[in-house]
Amino acid sequence: MTPSPPAALTADEQRVLDAIDEAALLDLLADLVAVPSVSAEETAGQRVVADHLERLGLDVETWDVDVPALSAHPAFSAEFDRPEAVGVLGRLGGGDGPTLLLDGHIDVVPPGIDEDWTSPPFTATVRDGRVVGRGTCDMKGGLAAAMTAVAAIRAAGVELAGTTLLASVVGEEDGGTGTLALLEHLAAGRTTVDGCLIAEPTDLAVVPASAGALSWRITLRGLSAHGCLREEGVSAIEKFPVIQRAVLELERTRNARETDELFSWLERPFAICGGRIAGGDWPSSECDWLTWEGRYGVAPGEDLDVARAELVDAVAHACQTDPWLSANPATVEWWGGQFLPGATPLDAAVVTTASAAAEAVTGRPADVRGMPYGCDLGLTVGVGQIPTIVYGPGDIRDAHRPDESVAIADLRTAARTIALTAMRFCGTR
Repeated sequence: MTPSPPAALTADEQRVLDAIDEAALLDLLADLVAVPSVSAEETAGQRVVADHLERLGLDVETWDVDVPALSAHPAFSAEFDRPEAVGVLGRLGGGDGPTLLLDGHIDVVPPGIDEDWTSPPFTATVRDGRVVGRGTCDMKGGLAAAMTAVAAIRAAGVELAGTTLLASVVGEEDGGTGTLALLEHLAAGRTTVDGCLIAEPTDLAVVPASAGALSWRITLRGLSAHGCLREEGVSAIEKFPVIQRAVLELERTRNARETDELFSWLERPFAICGGRIAGGDWPSSECDWLTWEGRYGVAPGEDLDVARAELVDAVAHACQTDPWLSANPATVEWWGGQFLPGATPLDAAVVTTASAAAEAVTGRPADVRGMPYGCDLGLTVGVGQIPTIVYGPGDIRDAHRPDESVAIADLRTAARTIALTAMRFCGTR
């Protein structure tokens, strides 16, 4: 059967798409990139977003987040202490129609070694049709696209029947402090949200499901001895492969049983990555301790306690195969950023509306898939009970690395699609 062509754009929709200002979008992204809003240092970036939203003519609200009080919430997770945190929320419309939340985070990961970059990380550099700079992909590009989309609706003079909210949040990279604070703020103000679009990089796919990610630490004990008589000690380094093999086998088992079609494009949708290792106190002593830290991918709908127990059990069983480890078993701790998995039904209005909008903008059916990374969707769905999609410019492969970048064409497409989604979801008068 030949697929039906996308519905023609209305005059209002066409006027809004024509009002997408690419030059202003790139200027805005440059302003955002110029602020080094690394984790726990986000306030200056939030002020820049608030100022831009006010200049766009939105009703803008900022508030100080009470982080100590928020930390009592069962879903709170953070790897950094924040002496201050600011929430930013812009509002367009205000009728009785549906409310759509556009959510984006201002925090970025550190740039790493400057010499690995071919241009300054906190300067937006345009080359080869792309914008290079820390956060361009993850996710200041998506935030700028969402802000540009809302600006176009207002510039075109289109009046929404409902409300579009645009939030800039902190702390996404280390567990979601800002979005959790936003959900608490909305609940306190009795604001009902009917759908949410998070503009993380999805390579312009419509993503109704994302994995969760739990941070773990495995600690092994050895026995110290002088290096010249190391046979009288026990090396934790030499015991490490026993644990590593068990964790890699658990990863294989967990991913082999995954049947969700949304994740079928991935070889390993729920990876277990052990990315940091440390051990020993003195180079000429036998290594008497070792810690291995990483992230543990979990599937939407998976019971987190059961998932955690699988890793604990795998480590415990591995220890039983080794005489030293059976008497001195490795321990597993859960610490740091904990990202909830989440999924929105495919027939939810925010999924179908965004998919149709993406098709109308690009002329081809939307790519609907799951994403293997953790993000704030787990909070908006699991805590806020808001049907949510992730949709934005950029490929996650370009994030968290030197010369992070996003295609200008993708920024433009994302802004147009988000604008059309907001209009159709909220309705117009």
